[in-house]
Amino acid sequence: MKKLFLFVFAVALLIAAIVPVAACADATIKITAKEAVLMSENGQVLFEQNATEKRPIASMTKIMTLLCTYDAIDSGKASLDDDVVASSRAASMGGSQVFLDANATYKLDNLIKSIVVCSANDSCVAVAEHLSGSVENFVSEMNSKAKQLGLVATHFENCTGLPAVSQFSCAKDVGVMLSQLIKHPHYFECARIWMEDFVHPSGRVTGMTNTNKLIRFYDGCDGGKTGYTSEAQHCLAATAKRGDTRIIAVVVGAPDSKARFREVSEMFNYGFANYESKLYLDINKQVDNVSVSGGKSDQVEVRAEGKLVSFGKKGKAECEVCLDLPNQVKAPVKAGDKLGTAFLKDKQGNVVAETNLVAVNSVDAKTYWDYVRDIVCQR
Repeated sequence: MKKLFLFVFAVALLIAAIVPVAACADATIKITAKEAVLMSENGQVLFEQNATEKRPIASMTKIMTLLCTYDAIDSGKASLDDDVVASSRAASMGGSQVFLDANATYKLDNLIKSIVVCSANDSCVAVAEHLSGSVENFVSEMNSKAKQLGLVATHFENCTGLPAVSQFSCAKDVGVMLSQLIKHPHYFECARIWMEDFVHPSGRVTGMTNTNKLIRFYDGCDGGKTGYTSEAQHCLAATAKRGDTRIIAVVVGAPDSKARFREVSEMFNYGFANYESKLYLDINKQVDNVSVSGGKSDQVEVRAEGKLVSFGKKGKAECEVCLDLPNQVKAPVKAGDKLGTAFLKDKQGNVVAETNLVAVNSVDAKTYWDYVRDIVCQR
């Protein structure tokens, strides 16, 4: 009996030795979904469970559909005010939809809203055809974007998430996609809507209700995307922000709808309880003045082009801002010109974030007559 006890004790010690310490900290998170991941908005993984296994993700596919749509808008290829004609193919889509009228004209802005709020398959197809000429061309762009983002287990066959044999992704890739999508302010304008009417050109109205219940029932949740098919089961990717701290949580293959919302909420609770973001330098904040030689002004104001934010365990995210900025620059200087770099360094001196330091205002070079005037004035 004593030998048996010693054997069991030895096995327990061995297991304790090979199990990562981090797993103990995550023991309070109970996940029944097949995959899960919790991450910061900059991609730092805080918790994961089978997060890179290839699985169908249902309508979470639309995160990439939206991301490619916003890319087209950002590049000038499209505008929110574009008129989009819904084809017969778009109008005939099944599943979740806003029941577009074939050959009717809709604003791109409203179609995006219907995709975000109520996961409209018909709107996805209409947008894809408008931006790329065909769904197939648009899906090719989705896969190119996946490669650009470095996604490890993702391939698309359609823009809706309806079942397809060769279409798959994983929780971690979905988290990366959502982290890119939330960089677009217009997305949040749509994602925060709980209920709204979608008005068709004919005057007919389709009521929309947000499929992401957490925007109403979880404090700080302001975006996300649900998904469900019998193959994918219940899926959810969502983001929440409290103070300066934003986190992202994804579950793939939850057994029921309540489980996906509960488990994402539990990951959010864990994230906000244990991690924090600290803002050290805000976007557009003036940080210094730099002397200008040969300019009509002696100085140029310098601002941060982006934010410097640290993210880590609470009480352990202390950092220092370091500026790499010349004492003097030569005219001419244009507003927006890069003049230096701001770095955020941790206690070990590692760079955890950086942003450009740019000129706030333009400074023209002095002309010949400016120099003559300076000489005269000095006399």
